Amino acid sequence: MLRHVGAKRSFLHNLRLAVLLSLNAGFINAAGFLAFAVLTTNVTGHAALLAVHISDEDWRHVRMVALWLLLFLAGAFLSATYIRRIGADKPHAYTVPILVIIAVLVFVLLAGDTYSGGFAQTGYFAGSLLFAMGMQNALVSIISGSVVRTTHLTGMFTDLGIDLSGLLFSGRADALLRRKIILRLSIISCFLLGGIAGGLLFAHFRFRAFAVPVLLLILALCYDYFRVHFAHALRHKGRHHTALLLLIATRMFLSMSV
Repeated sequence: MLRHVGAKRSFLHNLRLAVLLSLNAGFINAAGFLAFAVLTTNVTGHAALLAVHISDEDWRHVRMVALWLLLFLAGAFLSATYIRRIGADKPHAYTVPILVIIAVLVFVLLAGDTYSGGFAQTGYFAGSLLFAMGMQNALVSIISGSVVRTTHLTGMFTDLGIDLSGLLFSGRADALLRRKIILRLSIISCFLLGGIAGGLLFAHFRFRAFAVPVLLLILALCYDYFRVHFAHALRHKGRHHTALLLLIATRMFLSMSV
């Protein structure tokens, strides 16, 4: 999932990444909203909210929303800077940003029970999730060559509308157009499914529900390692079974000859 970058990525590579991290983003957005009454992947909405607070001259909230926007930007900036410094073509370049996102989620999981609804607490809890989602969005965008964005549904719906229009006027869908539509529908559907899961699990388990996105990110980190080793084990097991069958066949042949 993280081993191939840019032009080396296939449709299935991007689809796996989109499904897993869209589930993650949807879960965090819904659970974060129930926890802090803040949409933690919705930068467009926060920009509008900032404008409203400025027009109302509510400078306290202006500072907080501006901080959230800056934290999302900082997350994207730091994630992209680290990846490019290490080398975007190196799979291990994505490990540290994912570990930082996991650390943020573990912080929310462990410290969330101390949340009492205060203004300052809302600021840093919601801001930490916005920072994490900025990191994830930049990471996914770089590794997929800007094909996949897991927190940006406005763009996904726009691109889906364009693709469906192309399908209507072309009369038939070529393979590339079909794959684009499938990918965009997968991102939208998984974001919604993640949101439903986040809402249901947070209602039952409160902040312990954030263990789910932590596990999803660990799966993203370990997927390629286990897939490669599993395939190697299957090949090795296949060779072992082949040798065993040859040995049995040889012994049967020798016994029949005698």
